[in-house]
Parts: sequence; structure tokens; C-alpha cells
Amino acid sequence: MPFLDRIQRWAEERPHDTAVVVAGRRLRWAELRDAAAAALPETAAVTVLAEANSVDFAVRFAAAVAGRRQCAVLDPTWPESLHQEIVQRLAQSAKPGTVSAADALADGPPDSTFLIGLTSGTTSVPKAFTRSRQSWRQSFDASVAFFGLAQDDVTLAPGPLSASLNLYALAECLYAGSEFQTLESFDVGDVHAAITHDGVTRLILVPTMLRLLSERGLTGGVDASGIRTIICAGSKLDSRTLEAARRWAPNATIFEYYGASELSFVSGVGLAAGELLDAGGTGIGHPFPGVDVRILDDEGSELQDGEAGNICVRSGMVSNGYLWGDDGQALRSFNGWFTVGDQGYLADGELHILGRRADMILTSGKNVYPHEVELALAAVPGVAAAVAAGIPDDLRGQRVVAGVVPSHGGVTAMQLKAGLENILPRDKRPHQYFALSELPTTDRGKVSRNILLDWIGSQDPRARNLDR
Repeated sequence: MPFLDRIQRWAEERPHDTAVVVAGRRLRWAELRDAAAAALPETAAVTVLAEANSVDFAVRFAAAVAGRRQCAVLDPTWPESLHQEIVQRLAQSAKPGTVSAADALADGPPDSTFLIGLTSGTTSVPKAFTRSRQSWRQSFDASVAFFGLAQDDVTLAPGPLSASLNLYALAECLYAGSEFQTLESFDVGDVHAAITHDGVTRLILVPTMLRLLSERGLTGGVDASGIRTIICAGSKLDSRTLEAARRWAPNATIFEYYGASELSFVSGVGLAAGELLDAGGTGIGHPFPGVDVRILDDEGSELQDGEAGNICVRSGMVSNGYLWGDDGQALRSFNGWFTVGDQGYLADGELHILGRRADMILTSGKNVYPHEVELALAAVPGVAAAVAAGIPDDLRGQRVVAGVVPSHGGVTAMQLKAGLENILPRDKRPHQYFALSELPTTDRGKVSRNILLDWIGSQDPRARNLDR
């Protein structure tokens, strides 16, 4: 059972309190319960939700996971042809339980599947994995405790509900009985207005959003002193973003965490007001409540502190596996220890993230992960964003190159080299630097190192060599 029993509880105890707000439209707990119950007779055994943010999304999602029903949430911006391909595959692969128009708005068996998640990857059709109701129940208990979510919090997650970060935030708030807010689409002014007028105490977003909101909030005099919690995911915080967020929301504890769609939460850390970030560091905190973490080699043997290998997890929050897209490497198991292929190491109980093995650069016999280089560059003054990759090299095997999006005023190769001296070991520093007019991203908005290499190879004007 993920959260329907909780919706029933809050609707009985606090029927007129606010449950969900989307772009100013408000649903109270009793209204949410009644609307979801009314939608049940027309809700199929497997529902595909592919729509923009709205309070109706929250109603349909609640109805779509009642009883033994299952729900797949798709990005509404994906092409219609991709939507149809996924719908066809679901018809062939999903195995929902029997449902009836007379079903009540109640949770199904804890071990039953309720969510079909889609992970964007390098293939044309995203991989599909499934989650049990119990896995999310355990995730809620862990995240509510770790992040300190209280009923008097007002959470704002300004991204699309089709993204797992925001979908989980919605469900977590429904579980905890705490008000959830989002927008029809991300807009800096609308976020600032919600913070100013709606008593927002908690933000859930990605670091790029946080930097934008903080820097513009400082410029515009937007008061964020009432924010108690900021939760960032998607990539590690850089020093510039943290510095801006500290000034803008001086009373907030800023959390960053590592997790994966298939694994749920793995590790995290909360930086209390005034606490400093390890600029350029790879540490991402200690394991979440109920999560065990080990570093294993490719044969499943445990490695010592400081040795890099597969980040492996054992917890009740891990997904059930894939409906399709499993190549045997995407989610591997070593006797109950699961990994998605991310590499890292443990040091004094803290997990350090290095990146995916497929991204590793082998240069002069040394392993270099682009993630390490990117984090270090992001801490250098004059750098707004960075991406690193490896280029074939006759002498070294590969050489490290980096592209940076300069902040106001620009940046030189000399400044970048000087800025890395006390942050990154010499053998991991880039041999070439390029000024980027924009980040190289795929049509789904993901930063792509391959596109960076294409730009460099074709002398694309979007990547200007700084070493000349």
C-alpha cells in the first residue's frame, strides 16, 4: 500500500485542509478522496498517464493505483509514436490483477505491483521497471524521517509530475498528510510568487533550478527566509549554487542525495544552515535509513575502504526489475546486492560517487571519471557549468578534454588550470579546454558527452578551443 489508506485518513481527520495545489487550483483532502473514488469505475487495470501538471493528474494517479491497478507515467513531451510503442508493450508485458468498477479507493496487497516506471536511456524506447506498493511504503518511511517532512510543511516541487523526482514528492506528501504544490510549468516568477504568498517551507528540485531561483531571488529581493528545507537531486551540488542558495534561503537545511529509479534512495547528506560544502568533492553522505551499501568488484567480492567498484545496495526499496529493456547489465544482482553500474567507493562510512563505468576515461594507465572532473570545474570561478570526456590519443590512449559554459565575464584556459590546482589531482586534469555557448544536450534534455565530442571533432562553433 503506497498512500491511499493515508488519503482516507487525512480526509476523515482534516477534510477541509489543503492536499494539493497546482497553479493556484486547490484540492482539499476530502475533495481529493471523493474525486479519486468517483474516477474508479472508469479506471482500467493499467493506466497510462501522459499529461501536464494539474490537480486532475493527482486525482487520476490516485485512482490509477487503487486495488490491484497499475500506472505508467510517461513524459507528455515524448513523440506520439513513442507513446504508442510503450502502450503496445504494456499491453503485452503488464500483468495486473483483476479489477472491478465496484472497487473501493483502497490499497492493494503490499507485494503487488502498482507503478511501472520508465527510464530514459540511450535506446529509442525507455526501459520499463516495476515497483511494489511495499517498496514505496518503505521509501516514504525512510525519506520522511531523513528529510524531516512534517504535516505543517508546504512542499513546492516546480518540475513536471511525469519526472520521478516530482511524482515521488507528490506521493510522499499524500502519505505524510502534508500540502503539496507544483506549477503548470517551471517559471522563476511563479516559484518566487508561491514562496512569497503561499508559505512554502520546502523545495524539491534539481540544482540548475535552485541556482536560477537563488540568483534571481537575490537580485529581485525575494524573501526565502521561511524555507526550512531544500532537497536537490539529479546531480551533485556545486559551490556556486550552494553559495547562492545559502544567501537566498539562509535558514534552510540543504539536502543532496544519491539514488536511482531502480534502487530508490541510497545515500544522502543534509547541510545545515551555514555548513560548508566540500567543493569539488565526490562525497554524497551516508546510507539512507534501512539501506545497506557495499562496494563490490565484478565477481561480487567486497572491496576495502577507498577502493573503487560497483556501488551495490541491499534494501526493501529496490524495484522488482524490468518488464523490458534488461540487457543483463542495467540492474545486476550479486546475491541480493543490487547495482545499476554506478562506480564509487566508501571512506569512513561515506559514499563517494565517481560515475558510470561506461563513461570512464583511461589515460596513461589511470582511470578518470568525467563526473570528478566536472565537479571540480564547477567550483572554479567563472564556470557556470562543465562537461568532460575522453578523446582518443596515440600517446595516452585517451586524453581528458572539458567544455565549460562561462559565467558572466568569461574564463580563460589559464584560469581553469589555476582553479583546479588545489582541487583535482594533476593526472586527472583536462589537456584541452573549450568554451561552450550552451551545454551539449539530447532531445530529452540530458547532458551528452558524445555530443560534446562531436562538436569538438567537427569544430562546431558552439565549442571554441580556449587553448589557442
